Amino acid sequence: MAIILGIESTAHTFGVGIIKSKKILVNIKDTYTTEKGGIIPMEAAKHHAVLAEKMYKQALENAGILEKDIDGIAFSQGPGLAPCLLVGMKFAKHLSEKLNKPLIPVNHCIAHLEVGKTTGSKNPVMLYMSGANTQVIAYSQGKYRIFGETLDIGVGNFLDNFARALGIGFPGGPKIQTLAAEGKNYIEIPYIVKGMDISLSGILTNLKQKVDSKKYSHEDLAYSAQETVFAMLVEIAERALAYTGKKELLLAGGVAVNSRVQEMCNIMCKERGVKMFVPEKSLLTDNGAMIAYLGETLFKNKDYVIPSKLNSVDIIPTQRTDEVEINYVKECKKSLEKSCKNRNKARIKPYQNISKSFINKL
Repeated sequence: MAIILGIESTAHTFGVGIIKSKKILVNIKDTYTTEKGGIIPMEAAKHHAVLAEKMYKQALENAGILEKDIDGIAFSQGPGLAPCLLVGMKFAKHLSEKLNKPLIPVNHCIAHLEVGKTTGSKNPVMLYMSGANTQVIAYSQGKYRIFGETLDIGVGNFLDNFARALGIGFPGGPKIQTLAAEGKNYIEIPYIVKGMDISLSGILTNLKQKVDSKKYSHEDLAYSAQETVFAMLVEIAERALAYTGKKELLLAGGVAVNSRVQEMCNIMCKERGVKMFVPEKSLLTDNGAMIAYLGETLFKNKDYVIPSKLNSVDIIPTQRTDEVEINYVKECKKSLEKSCKNRNKARIKPYQNISKSFINKL
């Protein structure tokens, strides 16, 4: 029974998690925040560096284990902010060398997907909604394939930028959700879906213009932003479900904590006869447990680096989900090609009419 330590440091959160036989022993984190403006990568990195040793010792204490009990050190290799990733990698290498334990590089996005298995999900389409990453992902033939994604900025960054325009701090998502709950009037804004991809930069520009005009309340703008962008995400998730023939939708990433996007996805899944899975909040936001969770799988598959070869490992800030070879997942019983024969029979709801029929219904 392996005990794996996981270190997360891709962006604003530094997290340490410990897993033993897929059981989470500890999952602690600390998040860099600001009163005004967005994340400053170098400042976030300093935040992580200051806390690393303290949080590591706290994790060991909370888990009730000793350093010598650890079998492997997993860390987020990418994607993410380079200064933040470097802090995590350097600390992970330090521990690997100190304890003479293997180092396990982990793809941050795939870790979000794999930890979703704690919900009972087995073969889902994952709607991944975080700061820099917004993707629809599903496993097929040796890789996690990206079926749709943002063409410019991630939905989390979109919300943070919109929050900045409204004069509220970072992270912006939770504050936008609070404002949106008070909104009463839907304001028409662009709705941009291209196949299974979305675009958010034009919507952000439009919202900033509306903020500057001072013609609309912040509450109504927040409400309209959420309803529009979340409906776009629901549409591309449903299209991916129809295309792949899969019967599970897994939500992942910090934005998935939002109760409204969960509600909208749940409505779609019920209409399609698809099961929806949502990990607990602590596993949706960036965390060390998900890194350790995937790290344990990779450790058992001997996908790691021994301490004497640590110099061969580096961060990969722009690493994509579909660049990673998956050597530990058994092929699904129904291949993608076979399941896609039914895609023309699937019903795609016309979410383009969001401003009227869809919003009124919800």
